[in-house]
Amino acid sequence: MKKSFFLLLLLCFSCSYAQFPVERDSIRRIITALPAFSIYKDNYFVTGARLGQTPTRNNLDAKFQFSFKQRLSDKPSVLGAYPYITYTQKSFWKVYKASSPFEESNYNPGFMLLKPVFKNNRFFGVLTYGIEHESNGRDSIYSRSFNAVWAGFTRVISPELLITAKAWLPFLIDNNPSLPKYIGYAEGQLQWISCKDRLFLDITVRKGAGWNLRGSLSAAISYKLTKKANQLVTLQWWQGYSESLIDFKSERGMIRAGIVFKPTFYRFY
Repeated sequence: MKKSFFLLLLLCFSCSYAQFPVERDSIRRIITALPAFSIYKDNYFVTGARLGQTPTRNNLDAKFQFSFKQRLSDKPSVLGAYPYITYTQKSFWKVYKASSPFEESNYNPGFMLLKPVFKNNRFFGVLTYGIEHESNGRDSIYSRSFNAVWAGFTRVISPELLITAKAWLPFLIDNNPSLPKYIGYAEGQLQWISCKDRLFLDITVRKGAGWNLRGSLSAAISYKLTKKANQLVTLQWWQGYSESLIDFKSERGMIRAGIVFKPTFYRFY
């Protein structure tokens, strides 16, 4: 049984290394063929409860995110890169409590530059860099904000496997100077697509600054119910700090299920 499972896993993984376009013109066509206005990060609606607790109205919640990007030019017109405006908003909704209050919303606008990278005249990956702001839109003692310049590199190993490393340098965080202790300065992402582009595995890891165990791990497994659908059922797991800005110092473990809308595969961020 174990041998059969191992062989099946090896087959699925090896099949993921399909032929990938490597010519410069092919990569440029991929970028500009996408709609100028499109999904940026995953758009989802999920609901669930804290791990290790009996579900109640107080620890059940809904979490949703919508995210888009706008390409500003069909040519690499800024420092040899394609310019984008990006926006992501993430909300936490105590939908099961009386009056269904919103616990928190985080707003994340940004500007991004995207530049394909070639090695020996063959496509190697995508460099992205930019500036962004994230805040919860509140003031006084409840204000949380984060500004950063950042750079990332996505290694597109195949249409089924992407590995991304992203690092950022925060600035103007005087109101919340301890944020880097919990969100760190970098993250790593992996996305693996299998079962003929129907099964998605996403993993993101962050390590907070310092020698402690602060940081976060998020993972999601998503499945298309039909081949042509862009709607997927998803199961998401979060463990660690700073899932939301308001309580970034508190560790939480959450398991949620729902629906997700994913960007076209060539998302390059």
